[in-house]
Amino acid sequence: MWTALMWGGISASAVVIGALAALFMKIPKRVIGWIMAFGTGTLIGAATFELLGDALNDGGIIPTAIGFTAGAVVYTLFDLLVSAKGGAGRKRSGRSEDANQSGLGIFAGTVMDAIPESIMLGASLLAGNGVSVVLVVSIFVSNIPEGLSSTVGLQGKYSRGKIILMWLSVLLISALAALGGYLFLEQLPEEMGAAIGAFAGGGIIAMICSTMMPEAFEEGGPVVGLIASMGLLVSLLLDL
Repeated sequence: MWTALMWGGISASAVVIGALAALFMKIPKRVIGWIMAFGTGTLIGAATFELLGDALNDGGIIPTAIGFTAGAVVYTLFDLLVSAKGGAGRKRSGRSEDANQSGLGIFAGTVMDAIPESIMLGASLLAGNGVSVVLVVSIFVSNIPEGLSSTVGLQGKYSRGKIILMWLSVLLISALAALGGYLFLEQLPEEMGAAIGAFAGGGIIAMICSTMMPEAFEEGGPVVGLIASMGLLVSLLLDL
């Protein structure tokens, strides 16, 4: 149980690392785009090999298809809501002059992005083979540029101390979500657990396509396709 809490906190700590880098270092936007592209590839691999693969093996195609579709739809609806409240630019690495972009919207959107992946990280411990290395690496790598980009969007709205406190709270929420995934999914039958795993996979894929991929290409240029492919390859190798 405490292992799930620990790994959830470790994977989410990358958000804090990214935030500190944005606050105290000058990192080129192109580099942020490249890191985000690599994280995109690893997350696609984790969602495919870990979440969907396990869901198909445990529950079959129907629970997997229903869960995956529901996850993508629910994430999209929440993304529309958060974007309307000022969180549309939460992964944008440039300071936005948009008056509709709010710090709380950016924070809420980041929490929304972190919860499904943290839940499944905790659930991965239920197999009894230790934590999923693919999920840990994928979440950690993708969280670094998220912390970088979102922090830039928060600068000018909040003090450094308040920004760091916000990301520490994201770390805590992610750790608790991992713990919740471990405790909650342990009680469910295989078909229901498979549907929830596929639900998280659908949410992660929708998140990647709506937030990470556009930012990566915008800042990193055409080379991000190659970098994302290498991230996917690394995810595959870690899953062997």
